[in-house]
Formats: sequence, structure tokens, C-alpha cells
Amino acid sequence: MAQEEFRSGFCSIVGRPNVGKSTLLNAFIERKLAIMSDKPQTTRNRILGVYNRPQAQVVFLDTPGIHKPHHRLGEYMNKVATSTIPEVDVVLFVVDGSSPHPGDGDKFVAEAIARSGKKAILVVNKMDRVPKREDWYQILANYERLSDPAVRSEEPEPGARTIEWLDVVPVSAIANKNIDALLDLVVKQMDEGPQYYPEGMVTDQPERFVIAEFIREKILQMTREEIPHSVAVIVEDMQTRSNGTVYVGAAIFVERDSQKGIIIGAKGAMLRDVGAKARKDIEELLGSKIFLELFVKVRDDWRNKQGLLRDLGYREE
Repeated sequence: MAQEEFRSGFCSIVGRPNVGKSTLLNAFIERKLAIMSDKPQTTRNRILGVYNRPQAQVVFLDTPGIHKPHHRLGEYMNKVATSTIPEVDVVLFVVDGSSPHPGDGDKFVAEAIARSGKKAILVVNKMDRVPKREDWYQILANYERLSDPAVRSEEPEPGARTIEWLDVVPVSAIANKNIDALLDLVVKQMDEGPQYYPEGMVTDQPERFVIAEFIREKILQMTREEIPHSVAVIVEDMQTRSNGTVYVGAAIFVERDSQKGIIIGAKGAMLRDVGAKARKDIEELLGSKIFLELFVKVRDDWRNKQGLLRDLGYREE
């Protein structure tokens, strides 16, 4: 009997902020890799996740939400997201089905996909928030029409392309609904190819990066107003001690002294709470006990300073 061919390739997950792209990536690889919160622009870097099955491997690229930038960090995030589209075999365009009509952000992302000419699957997420099945068909149709240049823009450019959706798939990433069907569809789009990553490898990101993201996630979940967008985290020191405990020293960067006070909290309460919540995720990641030490540092207007952005890990390749 002839052996089944091995399929492999790359798939970019794109969309406007807060549509559930990171939740979808975590559902694909069945573990927490990308951080999640209800704050827009949670993902700032490209996050690579590797999905394996016996005769296939799909390398997913979770990207920052594409948005109108207000600082250099925002410009960097948009560039990271849009630059992945031409590089992949298929694009997953994720939209928020709990909003019945596409917004300007959805139209902007759809236009970027149309210009690339790449194969695309429209993924309508958060359908668990739409209780009436009779409403599903209209919502799916509303987003499907983003294929039309006239829907994406009142004055489409001459020669603007129509998007040929490979499929329109309703899912709930948070409830793990219809994820397997979506994975099957993605795998079918992949050509015969090599296994790019070893079977046990789920990301190309170093442990320090993932740990820093876990810490930032807890801050996002526990703060409001301008704090979530003004925070960056770097793991500055990490070493295994003689008793087997892993020491992790991480710096939390903010833009103003007032923000530093909020992160630390009264008598250090907020910082202790952030550390306690992050420690659980980090111990699960490393498979060992950790000692987590957090420091809060002020770097004025870091989101607009190219040198600081590079130091904080936001480097354009």
C-alpha cells in the first residue's frame, strides 16, 4: 500500500484587534502559547505555533491586530501582521461574529488580503455569543461580502481584486467549537512538503519571551485605561538553582511614575498578585517550581523611541 503523502505549510492568522486570533491559535495547538485578554492589541509580535498530525504539519503565525497606529509600536505591530500575508500558503481572516456587520478595520484587513492574492478562509469567531441559529446565516453573509471591492471601499481602486473565499467557517475558539473542521480544511490546502519542525516543538519563541508574555497578560487582565498599552516586560535573568527551583527576574516597563505606582499597588499588593497569577502559568510551561522576582521601571514614552523598542524586543527583521 502506498504511503500517504506528508502535507505541510504555513498559515497566517490575521484580523483586527480583539477578534480572538490568539485564542484560536491556542485552540489549534491545544495549549496556552499566545496570551489572551479583552484588551485590544494584546498581541504585539508574531507568535508561531506548530500543529502536528500523523501526515501533516501546519505552522500557524498569530499576528497583532491590524489597526490605525498612534505611535511607533503600533506601526511596528501593523508591519508584523501584514508582512506575514505574502509569505504563507493560506490566510485565516478572523472576524468577530458577535458584531453582526463588518467594521472599517475588517474592511482594511480584507483589502490587504485581496492585494496579496493569497488563498483565504474567512473564520467567523465568537459564534457562541449568537444564540439564535437563524441569525447565523445573515451574519456569515454580511462578512462574506467583504470579498467584493465595492463593499470594502466606497471608491475601490481600479483593478481591485475580488477575494475568492476557500470557505466561510463559523467557530467559537473559546468554546472549542468547529475547530477540528477548520483544521481539516487548512490541512487540505497544504501541498506535499517536509516536516519543518520536530514533532515535539510547538513554537520557535524562546522560553524567556513566553514567560514575559505571561506576566504581561496578568497585567492586562488586572489594569485598565492607559496602563495595558503602556506596559512591556523583559525577562532579564533566568537560572536554575541547586535545589532545582528556576529563578526568573523580570522587568516591567511603564512610561510614567504614576503608572509605576499603579502596577506596584498599595504596599506592593498589585505586583504580588501579578506575580502569583503569572507563576502558575510559568511553572506549567517549565514543569518545575519557580521563584519569580518582578521589578517595575520607568522608560518615558518608550512606544515612540526606536532604540527602546529594539531593546524591548520589537525589532523589524
